Amino acid sequence: VKAEKTVFSAILSFAYFTVKDRLPTILTKVIDTIHRNKNKFFEEYGEEGIQAEKQTISLLSKMRNELQTDKPILALTDGLQDTESWNQYLQRHQGLHGDQESVSWFKSPWLYVECYMYRRIQEALWLNPPISDYDVFNEGKTQSFFESQQAVMTLCTYLEGINKGREELSKNQLLEHFNKLLLVSLWGNKCDLSISAGQENSQKTSPIDSLSSLQPFILVDDSNMVWSTLISAQRPGQSGKITAGRVDIVLDNAGFELVTDLVLADFLVSSGLAREIHFHGKSIPWFVSDVTANDFQWTIRQTMAANHKWMSKSGVQWQSYLKEGVWSYNDHPFWTQPHEFCDMATDAPDLYATLQGADLLLFKGDLNYRKLTGDREWDHTVGFDSALRGFGPAPLCSLRTLKANVQVGLQLGQGEKLTSQDPDWMTSGKYAIIQFYSPKSKQ
Repeated sequence: VKAEKTVFSAILSFAYFTVKDRLPTILTKVIDTIHRNKNKFFEEYGEEGIQAEKQTISLLSKMRNELQTDKPILALTDGLQDTESWNQYLQRHQGLHGDQESVSWFKSPWLYVECYMYRRIQEALWLNPPISDYDVFNEGKTQSFFESQQAVMTLCTYLEGINKGREELSKNQLLEHFNKLLLVSLWGNKCDLSISAGQENSQKTSPIDSLSSLQPFILVDDSNMVWSTLISAQRPGQSGKITAGRVDIVLDNAGFELVTDLVLADFLVSSGLAREIHFHGKSIPWFVSDVTANDFQWTIRQTMAANHKWMSKSGVQWQSYLKEGVWSYNDHPFWTQPHEFCDMATDAPDLYATLQGADLLLFKGDLNYRKLTGDREWDHTVGFDSALRGFGPAPLCSLRTLKANVQVGLQLGQGEKLTSQDPDWMTSGKYAIIQFYSPKSKQ
């Protein structure tokens, strides 16, 4: 198995840039955000709020210093439900290093270090009630949503158009709409605040109109396999009516991207391509812009309250899907741990069993792809199935715009050609993949 990327072993790589420059920038923004909200904490909690703000900032500044000076990774001390699992993971890494050398920020796998930083932010807050539940990334996520209003309206209007003529749609027209909304959800993944280190990052152009110009940048396109998986999950139910399968969407970013996922999910249900949708989000604020339960509910409430006919109609529909149990939102501590997904069956068997109940799994975004493939230095032509190393609870598809140095399943020579034309192709967010794997096809 290819070696995991350590930050140090890739001095000139994106990983090194991330840990050396991007992570301290994100931490500085977190510290500034907490400090800026000092008055709010005082209004809500009095002197206790001010003390909590000071102590949280002190812990975060200490961590920033540890990161920048390559200090050892420390065990967590907050006693949350996942603390022990994190500390065992650290011990496992220490065991691989041997006793001579500590596991430090620059001499550890990039995926681990990045996840660990976000978990330590959570620890700093958790150790300082009453501000333990404060989401330091909330402002950026809500801003991304509001700045993308025009694009959201366009999408909801497009959805309304499909719903109006739904009875008359031929299978080919249905496929065409499916492909468009899958692509909108794919490119919605461009809006990632952890990559821009929290800089403003929203969707301002029409998401439907820009699809054809983006087509050449899709390096792997297995959308036909996704479609056929949905079709083959349809079964004749009671009274001869066709029942469709269950689709699980493992979410990535809040803001505009989440809306593209909700629109796709709405279309899948209303067009009879899916019976129910299970969304999977994060249990704590994560990677600057990832969806939490709070973001999920807030986005639906905002859509309902919008001063736009089709947008508010969509929001009302989404709320009723949740109420009826057609949609459900789930989170699990495993999603905010550093484990690769091939460890899931062993380390989170309950989650693995849940995913086995799906007919199709859609994994959104870069972090999910890095965890699917173990963030290793794979050759670009290695098969996606090999890189998954045994992970396959159900047929799955990665919808990802490329923002990290890992990509498998390319044609011979495709990676080299891209490198000569565009050296930053793996990290610029300009290219994308719709990459599919089914454990069934292996049997």
